[in-house]
Amino acid sequence: MGRLFGTDGARGVAITELTVERATQIGKAAALVLAKDCGHRPKIIIGKDTRISGDVLEAALCAGICSVGADAVLLGVVPTPAVAMLVKKYNADAGVMISASHNSVEFNGIKLFSGEGFKLPDDVENEIEALILDTPDEMDKNLSEGVNVGRMKVCDDAVNDYIAHVKSTVDVDFKGIKVCLDCANGSSSVCAQKIFEELGAEVVMTNDKPDGTNINEKCGSTHMEGLKKAVVENKCDVGLAFDGDADRCLAVDENGELIDGDKLLAIFSKFMKAEGTLKHDCCVVTVMSNLGFFKFAEKEGVVTATTKVGDRYVLEEMQKNGYNIGGEQSGHIILLDHANTGDGEMTGAMFLQIMAKTGKKASELASVMECYPQVLVNVKITADKKGMWETVPEITDAIKMYEEKLGGDGRILVRESGTEPLVRVMIEGKDEAVITEYANSIAKLVEKM
Repeated sequence: MGRLFGTDGARGVAITELTVERATQIGKAAALVLAKDCGHRPKIIIGKDTRISGDVLEAALCAGICSVGADAVLLGVVPTPAVAMLVKKYNADAGVMISASHNSVEFNGIKLFSGEGFKLPDDVENEIEALILDTPDEMDKNLSEGVNVGRMKVCDDAVNDYIAHVKSTVDVDFKGIKVCLDCANGSSSVCAQKIFEELGAEVVMTNDKPDGTNINEKCGSTHMEGLKKAVVENKCDVGLAFDGDADRCLAVDENGELIDGDKLLAIFSKFMKAEGTLKHDCCVVTVMSNLGFFKFAEKEGVVTATTKVGDRYVLEEMQKNGYNIGGEQSGHIILLDHANTGDGEMTGAMFLQIMAKTGKKASELASVMECYPQVLVNVKITADKKGMWETVPEITDAIKMYEEKLGGDGRILVRESGTEPLVRVMIEGKDEAVITEYANSIAKLVEKM
């Protein structure tokens, strides 16, 4: 993880941590690095989610981009995957998404995409970081003036172009399927209803009235209780929940039971293997994926490739070896035949497509995989404690002891978050009470360090 960019862009409390000045610097550096040697006047597209701080950071980014002679095209409120898709369609040199994804409203973030629509590799992010943090004066040597200053332009077609793209990935009618959509009062509020209604589904909408302050507030893919209730009360066949920038999707079956990212990957992998479209018969997952997924894969003849946590690492593995599906338990699912990043609405459309083609209920599809009990305890840490837990013998010895007790029927994973000041303690096993005790014990040791 870099000094400025985490696993999913630069992120922090908007204005006080992710400052206006920093956003301007990122705009300058991104334009200089991503559009260098392009041989024409650079063009960078910018999208945002519904946070109140989005407008301020957008203005600062534009100031930075235009100050070094690049043009900024404003897409307005769109999902993150729309930026990833449209950067290539609009022949832009780079794309920027202003969002803190599933985080609460006080946070915001800046994600960068290459001209091909992919998140940046570490070496390119490091180059941008070095320019901002080590040699900021170099950026000012490239300031433009007069007729060379960049222009800002508003694009009115972005949402409709993205809707058309998602719909193009579906080849069956959703007629007869009633779906409840939880938009987290975020980016999917501008397009989810239209996508699923135009594909033929009967749609019930929830949390689709963003006001700048209510994004992810007790709703969306990180708070599934409301969707579970809404699906049952409205007698829906399925429910879909997106996060603030709509690059994640989790589902709920007709009984109000959660279908997480691991189960969605299992459902998709099995279907694609049967259809002959699962490249190399492989699905890429992370170390956080449930043990039940690996048991499913072994039974169904699906090959698994495992990466560290972060959808960027899943994508790198997919690109390197020619795989076409991968993702995370959180609902970040990459369908590489159609998208360059996690796409919540495309994931939801894929699930409904499988329901329509197989004629199976959501609960029946989800039964393909049994989840092992999994306990996750998050421990807040201060900046000076980052990277320390691995050097504390009391913590590492306890982890080793509990791993020996679990044997082959469980596992322990302790890692620092790439997006928040947290150490995450995750334990899986057959006995939920036992693994909860182990997880809390390790978490207390982390708190003490």
